[in-house]
Amino acid sequence: MKAKNILVIDDEADLVELVSYNLTKEGFSVDSAYDGEGALKKIRAKKYDLVVLDLMLPGLNGMELCRIIKNDPNTASLPIIMLTAKGEEVDKVLGLEMGADDYITKPFSPRELIARVKAVLRRTEEKPAGEKIIQAGDLRINKETYTVTLKGEPIKLSATEFKLLLFLAERKGRVFSREQLLDAVWSNEAFVEPRTVDVHIRRLRTQIEKDAAKLRYIKTMRGIGYFFEGGQ
Repeated sequence: MKAKNILVIDDEADLVELVSYNLTKEGFSVDSAYDGEGALKKIRAKKYDLVVLDLMLPGLNGMELCRIIKNDPNTASLPIIMLTAKGEEVDKVLGLEMGADDYITKPFSPRELIARVKAVLRRTEEKPAGEKIIQAGDLRINKETYTVTLKGEPIKLSATEFKLLLFLAERKGRVFSREQLLDAVWSNEAFVEPRTVDVHIRRLRTQIEKDAAKLRYIKTMRGIGYFFEGGQ
């Protein structure tokens, strides 16, 4: 099996070397970049399977680079794990809302990073079973091409967002708690917090809901969890 290509982006050379060493030891093919501009050139020139991206970069910072990647149709589906030295929840939430699939707060162990990388790649690669198309109101989910459209217009979702939306849509009307969604979508990953579910739900809603005051697709059962209603 061909090795997965991963790009590690951080301005700390020692950290890049450590991360690259551990990823290579696990069988990944690893490239590195030390600033946002250089990383963007590499991403546009080569196909990567995942990016490990530091938030604090000189020049083009990690958050802005994440935004550029996710807004480009050619790279919108590229999984991103964001690194940040900041512990504040606002930075983690903002990274996820910009489209990052996961985040790790420095300092972190190589074991934790490897676990996160493998988990995100698993979510990207998992193939849904059953009918290829789910149609709910104006929302169309294609499980074969991993695409979502709303009134015929494409919606840009990360691999995790797609899996979360698909899980709920396939179980229309059933209410799931944060913990149940974590188990189903994040597969019992040890490092993921329940708050992560709320962030991804909120980002999904900004993409597929046209009226925040009158939700059509993903609804909240107060005190219990979330459910998919089907666009009525």
